[in-house]
Amino acid sequence: MSRGLLIDTHIWLWFAQPERRLKKPGREAIERAIAGGSLRISIMTVWEISQLDALERIHLGAPIDEWLEKALTLPGLQCLPLEPALIFDAHRLPGDFHRDPIDRLLVATARHHGLTLITEDRKILDYARQGYVRACSSGNKELLKP
Repeated sequence: MSRGLLIDTHIWLWFAQPERRLKKPGREAIERAIAGGSLRISIMTVWEISQLDALERIHLGAPIDEWLEKALTLPGLQCLPLEPALIFDAHRLPGDFHRDPIDRLLVATARHHGLTLITEDRKILDYARQGYVRACSSGNKELLKP
């Protein structure tokens, strides 16, 4: 695996709510990344969670601003900003990848920073199999290796 992990929106939500379906290898890899200071999220993930909350598609158990403030103070977590280079990279991804702008920005972020993206998104995982980004499922046993 890479030196750092970038987690997709649903992975962050599953990690924050242990009753969710985050698989053991993913949970342990995230915990190691936290301990090592190498866990990353994209600012677009923060936006997406806020949007899902506003549309009442998720229920966080606390007001969105409180939930995010607490979640963003997790030791070892760094929120990566949206940089112009990432926007350009998202429009120039090699190979065959779908048009979802958030997914494109997440992939561009992982590529730009040399991170492994943990996701259950089939389209991202299929793109990773083409060799254009490091991404894996939270159930991937390779995540168990330190």
